[in-house]
Amino acid sequence: MILVTGATGAVGREVAALLAAAGPVRILARRPERLRVTGDGVEVVEGAYADRRALDRALRDVTSVFLVTNSPTEPDDERVAEAAADAGVRHLVKLSMMAVEEPGADDFITRRLRENERTIRESGVPWTFVRPRTFMSNTLSWAPGIRSEGVVRALHGDAPVACVDPRDVAAVAVAALTGTGHEGKAYAVSGPEAITAREQTAELARVLGRPLRFEELGVDAARAALLAKYPLPVAEAFLESAERQRVGAKAEVTPAVRELTGRPARPYRVWSADHARSFAA
Repeated sequence: MILVTGATGAVGREVAALLAAAGPVRILARRPERLRVTGDGVEVVEGAYADRRALDRALRDVTSVFLVTNSPTEPDDERVAEAAADAGVRHLVKLSMMAVEEPGADDFITRRLRENERTIRESGVPWTFVRPRTFMSNTLSWAPGIRSEGVVRALHGDAPVACVDPRDVAAVAVAALTGTGHEGKAYAVSGPEAITAREQTAELARVLGRPLRFEELGVDAARAALLAKYPLPVAEAFLESAERQRVGAKAEVTPAVRELTGRPARPYRVWSADHARSFAA
């Protein structure tokens, strides 16, 4: 039995769907009503990471865990790692971030992820880290502006990023969960090309069959928009990450998708075509 957490998120739901297509899977979900994965082989345990009883129920007879945590303040990785060790889990695959191995990345979110990885290493449970680059699905945040005005507003429109399709990240995670020899390894997962926000805008225009305009967003405007949604340390972390992208720190293409799945990573043009409906008026 494999336990999947974060199954309402961009990667976790794809991991759960891939595993459910092949056999039984268990999901720990704080809000089960938001799950899209269903079927006879899908078992759902309702609960949060802070609920040790729910964790213990979810981990009963589990051999491997796919771990996604999002809180910048709660010790969720510590909670899951401790419970997994007590339950005798043999493999923990953690969704992390490529920036943890980059010396120039020292923002709040990256520091927290480094701490979480260290916690898992020290737990005694064999681990694998899946470290993706920026998700292509992050551009879904442009959808309201595209639908209403035909405009994309973003920071640093000419900064390249080797963004990755969450489906490819999920495929790498499933390969690690179901294969052998992945313990103690970390996989940096990127898309097949570095692409800028202007180029993504042009690709969306092609897919939608209508003109779109790109408008460079200033740092102050970006900060104000982020602070409307996130606490200050998180907003500043996003701005620091964007600055690293501006100077080319996120343009590297890695071979992990091909090496672990046997096929190439999907380019942005494929992701955008598959999600065109989300941007359509």
